[in-house]
Amino acid sequence: MTARLDGRPFGAALLVIALATGAACADALEVRGRDGDLVARMPLAPGGEVCLRWSHSVTGGAVADCFEIRDGRLTLTRSYLHDFSAGLGHLPGRGIQRAAEHGGYWIEEIDEPVPGNALPLRVGRRSVGHRLTSGERTLSLSDRAAGRRVTLAPATD
Repeated sequence: MTARLDGRPFGAALLVIALATGAACADALEVRGRDGDLVARMPLAPGGEVCLRWSHSVTGGAVADCFEIRDGRLTLTRSYLHDFSAGLGHLPGRGIQRAAEHGGYWIEEIDEPVPGNALPLRVGRRSVGHRLTSGERTLSLSDRAAGRRVTLAPATD
């Protein structure tokens, strides 16, 4: 038996409510160059996560910083580190460290708004592989802007 609301299946009623309130609208993360030019844009589902991923320049291991856009604010939610070498580590009192399923570890529950609501980044060469991921989407920043200084921030529109 399907749950019903006002004679309609409950799921359909929720979809109508979500569309009417704008809950189905997506946030996006923009990547802009020094002169403000749009380098890339990564759309996100509401409440979705976007991760900046790369290979550590010394060890070559995987690193990731993951963000959510909460009420228009870019918020660091968690980080992945492949090991404790080359300046990587967990600061006690800043999130919770947990072993990752396939090695390395996650620092979760960081939940810190990014100062200035924008993250400056010098995009690494292709071997560093700076990229944004959100769900099944991957966008290579190294292919688009290697060697450039960019800023990651919530979309302004």
